[in-house]
Amino acid sequence: MIRVLLAEDMHMVRGALVALLSLEPDIEVVAEVDSGDKIVAMVQKYRPDVAVIDIDLPILDGLTAAGTIRETLPGVRTLMLTSLARPGTLRKALAARVDGFILKDAPPAQLAAAIRDVRQGKRVVDSQLALAAWDQGECPLTDRELDVLRLAAGGTDAPDIARALALSVGTVRNYLTTVISKLNARNRVDAIRVAQDAGWI
Repeated sequence: MIRVLLAEDMHMVRGALVALLSLEPDIEVVAEVDSGDKIVAMVQKYRPDVAVIDIDLPILDGLTAAGTIRETLPGVRTLMLTSLARPGTLRKALAARVDGFILKDAPPAQLAAAIRDVRQGKRVVDSQLALAAWDQGECPLTDRELDVLRLAAGGTDAPDIARALALSVGTVRNYLTTVISKLNARNRVDAIRVAQDAGWI
């Protein structure tokens, strides 16, 4: 029997997933949590074979929790769930060395198969997510442009970015203009969104 911990903050979705997984003859949901900060304690208590974790959880995000599981209980496999096929999210998940990553709207049989594969030590990545990451390509921004955009994404204005990076305000504005152009963005906010979705910042 494959013992599973399920971390999902939406009660209806979590209930549906538990009901679907309970129909599988070789899978048992031994614990459920609704926020990321509860995951590690429940994993330590129940020692599941696989932790199925929503990437967007309150209090502590799923990737951070998965990273802690890998450090503290490396025998527990991690399978991430997401509702958005963002290539940057997949890159972050792979960098965190999760064992699997699939979309929430995948058929129930695909989730059960992913749990089985992950339990056997295989790496599982949803094909839609893999193709999105493949198509994304390399980041067109320089390191300095990324530094400027990261600070802008955090709400820092041009004069403060200039002070933080020892640049002139005009140079910062030039960098932001170049970033918007390179990313084919409408404005600074759109450029930040594009870069975040791609996992570049």
